[in-house]
Amino acid sequence: MKKILYLLFIVPLFIFSQERLKGTIYEEDPDNKKAVLPGANVYWLNQSIGAVTDLKGAFNLPYKKEYTKLVVSYIGFKTDTILVNNSAKIKHWLKPKSMLDEVVLTQQKKSSSVSYLKSLNVINVSSDELLKAACCNLAESFETNPSIDVNFSDAVSGTRQIKMLGLTSPNILITTENIPSIRGASQAYGMSFIPGTWVESIQITKGTGSVVNGFESIAGQINAELKKPISDDRLFVNAYASANGRLELNTHLNKKLSEKWSSGLYLHGNLRDKKIDNNNDSFLDIPLAKQINVMNRWQYTNTETGFVSFLNLRYLKDEKQSGQVSFSPEKDKLTTNFWGSEINTERLEVSFKLGYVNPNIPYQSIGLQMAYSNHKQDSYFGLNNFNIIQQSVYSNLIYNTIISDSRHKIKTGVGFSYDKYDEIVLNDIYYRNENNVDGYFEYNYDDLGAINMSAGIRIDHNNLLGTFVTPRFHIRYSRWEKSALRASFGRGKRSANIFAENQKMFATSRTINILNSGGKIYGLDPEIAWNYGVSYLQGFNLFGRKADLNIDFYRTDFKNQVVVDWEISKEISFYNLEGESYSDSFQAEFSYNPFNKFNLKLAYKYYDVKTQYKSGKKLSPLIPRSRIFANASYETSLKKNGSHWKFDGTFNWLSKQRFPSTEFSDVEYQLNKYSSTLATLNMQVTKVFSPKLEVYFGGENITNIKQENPVISAENPFGAHFDTTLVYGPIFGSMYYTGLRYKLN
Repeated sequence: MKKILYLLFIVPLFIFSQERLKGTIYEEDPDNKKAVLPGANVYWLNQSIGAVTDLKGAFNLPYKKEYTKLVVSYIGFKTDTILVNNSAKIKHWLKPKSMLDEVVLTQQKKSSSVSYLKSLNVINVSSDELLKAACCNLAESFETNPSIDVNFSDAVSGTRQIKMLGLTSPNILITTENIPSIRGASQAYGMSFIPGTWVESIQITKGTGSVVNGFESIAGQINAELKKPISDDRLFVNAYASANGRLELNTHLNKKLSEKWSSGLYLHGNLRDKKIDNNNDSFLDIPLAKQINVMNRWQYTNTETGFVSFLNLRYLKDEKQSGQVSFSPEKDKLTTNFWGSEINTERLEVSFKLGYVNPNIPYQSIGLQMAYSNHKQDSYFGLNNFNIIQQSVYSNLIYNTIISDSRHKIKTGVGFSYDKYDEIVLNDIYYRNENNVDGYFEYNYDDLGAINMSAGIRIDHNNLLGTFVTPRFHIRYSRWEKSALRASFGRGKRSANIFAENQKMFATSRTINILNSGGKIYGLDPEIAWNYGVSYLQGFNLFGRKADLNIDFYRTDFKNQVVVDWEISKEISFYNLEGESYSDSFQAEFSYNPFNKFNLKLAYKYYDVKTQYKSGKKLSPLIPRSRIFANASYETSLKKNGSHWKFDGTFNWLSKQRFPSTEFSDVEYQLNKYSSTLATLNMQVTKVFSPKLEVYFGGENITNIKQENPVISAENPFGAHFDTTLVYGPIFGSMYYTGLRYKLN
């Protein structure tokens, strides 16, 4: 292993002036006095200054001696007015309106929630939700969330592919602390490079997001917030072992060095060296793998000067080996002795973020984001070589202020990004330099009541994509208590990295065709799409207990698309869209707390995703039209020593999925037009012995569903019909695991 390189990273936080009032708003809950209330409005009476509590129920707003009455409100709760005589920290409990009628209301804090107040449709996933499953990395963090679809991309790499609104991950902007991070060369495997224990929370935005974060988002945005040294455990250890041979160890070491400095060292390692072939097709069901992942964070906080920052370092080395059980890289690499593949990745990251809030002018702040990454992948698949190096630079300067009063907020800024790609694809070499300069403006109106609206526009000049405008609009309207009607529209545009995003094609015998249209990226024009969406969220009481119903519909219309055509079984073709391509997504989700410490989540999804191929307009392959989801979680009551049990279960049912056409294959290699339906069940039990120690064990795919013959022509991997990409379900059947978590605060 090469020597680990140390780099710098600075991240801004909210910074507070000297004379400010801080506090926390709680829900009055007889069984849980610390049930915080995120999203509550807190504002000074007869003033235009207010704030909204964060995920921890905390608020922070300017204080003057003449401000004496603080109003706290939340839909479905009694509005309170608090007399304030000084700037001492406040703790206040809001009483649900149902309790005013002497109805006893108890509720466990939600681990996943949608705000009633924001104009964007954002799902907040807390660290508690991530603990409901093994969650070894970011790609495995969505098993308990119905808005994200997760499946294996092929039969050999073990890579999990995510989809949202019926579209694959290249159409989703994936960021780490709001810096674009998983894109280009890292698109296929990058989500497995972020360990789950490093993640503090996840924000899932449906539809095009804010213009502040770029123009590439088409289906939505996934942002991962990482653990902070100042708030993370002083020591955290997570050990994991699975029956399929995977071993994993995560260690967090955090230390407060002074009043202003804190440091954290985050270590991750995983290993799988056990060969498994349960279906006896001569191919490994799961690849052999090893990874080392190191991140160092230095957090600086100075409330007197108004600066907060992080210093950060990250290094990754990941190695995967897949293919036939008898394959040995030392003897068989790039030969026809046995089919095999190796994917070796090395990645370095440097980031810089700096934030400042003017102590004298509330709501006026400025932030600078900068990042550098070097991503190198050397790989081969049978006789096919694919190597890629991507060097990226990203910068974004953001200015926030208000117009007249805090109901009118604006964000504006400028940015620059640069990507250099060097690729070796089979026997061809591709070079590309892409740079982009941008400016943007976003206006937000919030009347602290019925309406919250956000409208933004950005202008980009890209040396390959030209000069273009990206508009985006979001609005939320609350007609009555605990309701949120949202609507949005926006435009997205992106460069399709056809080889990096479709690496599974190298694990086939298909020939690769690019139908050149005269574009500047592999001879193809960029993808352009409009996304439109409506959603309705309604909270209510059912049999005296809290419930939520969330219904949304989104449509994505591609004005141009790089079509990935698998419809001829011995070929894969890339060409620009001629005709119509769209994705319609409908989802209905019901959340209920039927009794104390028990949460139930049910969801139904329907997709209609069609593309105009050369052979005609067809449903996009390997996308189920319907999905039924259910998740249940329960915790026993706490004992005096803090011990208790947690139980979690997740059920998924997927309808049939269309296979790409195999009508031109030999008869023995032809598939049915559609796959079978399938249902999977995951479960986990956690025993919390004390606030310091917990042990968990669980199983994935307990129903032992396995796709038959996931590798086409496995007996002749160097023949004309070999294909590992036609995967619609689990390959290796049931998988059981166990682990422990230990922490010192």
